[in-house]
Amino acid sequence: MTRLPHTLALFLALALAGCQGEPGTDRAAPGEVAASEEAVAAPSTSGPGDTDDRQPYAGIGEHEVLRFTGTEPFWGGQVAGGTLTYSTPENIDGTEIPVERFAGRNGLSFSGTLDGAPFVMAVTPGECSDGMSDRTYPFTVTLEVGAEQRQGCAWTDAQSFTGSEHP
Repeated sequence: MTRLPHTLALFLALALAGCQGEPGTDRAAPGEVAASEEAVAAPSTSGPGDTDDRQPYAGIGEHEVLRFTGTEPFWGGQVAGGTLTYSTPENIDGTEIPVERFAGRNGLSFSGTLDGAPFVMAVTPGECSDGMSDRTYPFTVTLEVGAEQRQGCAWTDAQSFTGSEHP
């Protein structure tokens, strides 16, 4: 579908964001190979980061309900199967939209259309704080609605948050 390029672009941007160093700090002398070029030629399999694992992310099962939340502005909802419910304080019951699920190498994305605007949500494993409570969530969320980008956190029943149930 037409959403796949947006989803792939978002995942590539997220993956590359963690790989960027300071400009000019990895320059090789003429005839030498820069360290970053060596890493591309021979990826490391012994430490964190990129590996030879090419399997789609399986940390959140297709049948699990994924819940998510964000602040400034407040937003949240859940994904169950092929339906995502997106809510705001102005729309507490939320708007249901059909979404496509894409499992990348280090996370998931869900893409659809919300009120005529492209909606792409990337979910990756990693400790996350909502900044408003003492909760720690197991997943980070990057959401793009049209041209607006938001950050948030997510959890499932199998991988819940820690901290107060009612912050």
